[in-house]
Formats: sequence, structure tokens, C-alpha cells
Amino acid sequence: MTKIITYNINGLRAGIKKGFLDWLKDNNFDIICLQETKARQKQIPVQLLEDLGYHHYWHSAEKAGYSGVATLTKKQPDLVVEGCGIEKYDREGRILRLDFGDWSLLNCYFPSGSSGDERHAFKMDYLEDFQDWINELKKERPKLIVVGDYNIVHTELDIHNPDRKDKPSGYKPEERAWMTDWLGSGFVDAFRYKYPEEVIFSWWSFRARSRERNKGWRIDYQSVSENLKDKIIDSAYLNDVVHSDHCPQVLEMDL
Repeated sequence: MTKIITYNINGLRAGIKKGFLDWLKDNNFDIICLQETKARQKQIPVQLLEDLGYHHYWHSAEKAGYSGVATLTKKQPDLVVEGCGIEKYDREGRILRLDFGDWSLLNCYFPSGSSGDERHAFKMDYLEDFQDWINELKKERPKLIVVGDYNIVHTELDIHNPDRKDKPSGYKPEERAWMTDWLGSGFVDAFRYKYPEEVIFSWWSFRARSRERNKGWRIDYQSVSENLKDKIIDSAYLNDVVHSDHCPQVLEMDL
């Protein structure tokens, strides 16, 4: 069994100060996909990761203290690819691909459109380009696991106040429609595959005691290509793990 974690850590240096490395030490995860690392490798005590048995791979943003993904794995991958080959996304450090045998793991941090119309347009461009890129990648690597912070609420089950009228970034109809199309293009949402009706969240605003009151959104996902769905053993959100405004999600697969 392989245990894969996806976790928007919202600043890895801050997460380490809040006990992230102790949490790793106390658990036996095979692979950890981190998003929003906000750090470069040289700023992290990587020897401590190596002491825990992890190889580590990084795709950081050009802009300091912004975005970035990192993947920690106990099994060495056959191939590591940074980015998707589209400069405007790759300079923000959003995609890291690791190949293991006949399957590939993509650690992804989708853009947020919450800062205004320009970034929302950027996000929608990213979604379209990402789908096109994945469609091409599937021809070469058909067995895919695509994990990360998608920054999209898919269904009304995935937000604490589904009737809100303002439709903020992350809950706009066009984003949710993209998510439906994404899952219709040959992927399953691993958590929904196992728990089609359960209400659980993965992100909470820092405002108004949102996490304490469980007023959250589910925007972190583990998408598994249809040809691997029978390998899914379980999927869960670890709501009691608190190093970030997100919580980790664990995927257990027979790989």
C-alpha cells in the first residue's frame, strides 16, 4: 500500500515552526506533495527531511516567498519534470511531475483568482491550458494521479454556505463547470469515489474563527485516472492536523 499526502502548507518555513517535521516523523507516509511552499530549497533544513528517509524535489516560483511546490518521497522516482512547459505558469512554480514505473504523480498548485479580475482570467486560462496539457500527457503516461490545491469548490457539498449569492473566486460557475468537465475527462475524485455524500472541508478562512466553527471549503483534491480507480483503498482529510489554513488529505492506493 502506498500512502500519498497532499497538503497546502501555506509557507513551509512557518509549517516547520508549527511542528510539521515532528508530524512527518510520527507518521509513515510514502509521498508528501506540498503546495504553497513559499520557499526555495536552500531556505529549508533539508537534512532533516533526508534523515527521515525522504528524497525531495522542488519547483519554486521566481518571485520570493510566493507559490511553489515540493514533493517528498521515500521511493526514488524514475523521472522528475518541473512545470508544464508554459512559461507564465512555470515561473510561478505550480506543477511537479514524478514518474514511478508505469504511473505518474502530479503535484499541482492551481492559481487563485481571488485578488481580482486579472487573476481570475489567468486562472481560467490555466485551467484550459492544464486540461490540454494533461490530454497530451495521457497519451504518453495514461496512469495519472493529480493531487493538490485546485482552488475550486466542485459541488454544493463542498462548501459550508452553498447558497451564497456573491459567487466568490473558487465558487464561480465557470470554475465548477471546469471541475465537472475535468472529472468527465477520465478522472475520479478519490474522496468522492469512496464517500459520495460526506461533507468535509480542507480549507478555512483565518477570519471569524472559521476553522473552529468548521465553516470551510473543500478545494484540495486527489484525482485518479479511471484506469487506476480500482487501486484506491481509501481517501481521507486529516482535519485535526493544523500547520496551515488547509488540512492534509491522504490517499491510500495499492500501487
